[in-house]
Amino acid sequence: MNHQSPKTLIVIAGPTASGKTAAAINLAQHYKTVVLSADSRQFYREMSIGTAKPSWIELAAAKHYFIDSHSITENFSVGDFEKQALTLLDELFRQHDVIILVGGSGLYIKALTEGFDDIPQASPDIREKLNEEFTIKGIEPLQKKLQEVDPDYYKKVDLNNPQRIIRALEVYKTTGRPFSSYRKAGVNTRPFNILKIALDMPREVLYHRINQRVDIMIKQGLVAEAKELIFHRHLNALNTVGYSELFDYFDDKISLEKAIELIKQNTRRFAKRQLTWFRKDKEIHWLKPEDIRPEVIDGLLLDQA
Repeated sequence: MNHQSPKTLIVIAGPTASGKTAAAINLAQHYKTVVLSADSRQFYREMSIGTAKPSWIELAAAKHYFIDSHSITENFSVGDFEKQALTLLDELFRQHDVIILVGGSGLYIKALTEGFDDIPQASPDIREKLNEEFTIKGIEPLQKKLQEVDPDYYKKVDLNNPQRIIRALEVYKTTGRPFSSYRKAGVNTRPFNILKIALDMPREVLYHRINQRVDIMIKQGLVAEAKELIFHRHLNALNTVGYSELFDYFDDKISLEKAIELIKQNTRRFAKRQLTWFRKDKEIHWLKPEDIRPEVIDGLLLDQA
């Protein structure tokens, strides 16, 4: 390990359902350390089944942070995550030489490992108008607007995530500057080493795992969980795969069978977008789940030293 800075953040990234939780827990146990979650939906206490949170057995196997840490009614942005996670790491690195960061939210991993400029707060009126436009006209007009005003961010953003698109447009409308101009150009000024790993597996294996996982979620009570959250459906946190399809079912727009089929399909698409995001990061080491063993990781840490 690097002798100049013995503190290392090991990032376990990858698409949904690729086995990140198990890999992170194994490493946390080996290094006798803790796990930070960088999953933008697992922060929220009210969403458990649909976000595939670690089970209580897994949570007991290694201490986790940023799981159930916030309520869906709280505003918790990627910038808030960056600030809170850096403060926490500062504290945790006093007790541990290695800490594990796990998650599939590329933007959150990027924020913590590379940082963002301070992105200005947008005026609530602007946000309200954009949300209204999204409700009435859907996501396509917003996508087109983003392509016009910020082609750089348009190429990188998850185009099916209205929350991200609205955030970028509101910043542009408030400041007159594209959202992408506020993002730091990949400058890593962190006071710790970073080793990035992502899980790799054949596409058909991943898609099979996703389909299986959705079936398990349904058995675990995802429909009832979504029903309990229907009054909060206007919140950005719930404008996501696994919930929005069931809200359509509750509105009698589609059958339950169709909703489940769409959750699988949209989750597979989401995984594909996650893979595209992570493949752009040249610092990532791609490993098969079975290769995430302490001796392999120690070897990578030595190479980085």
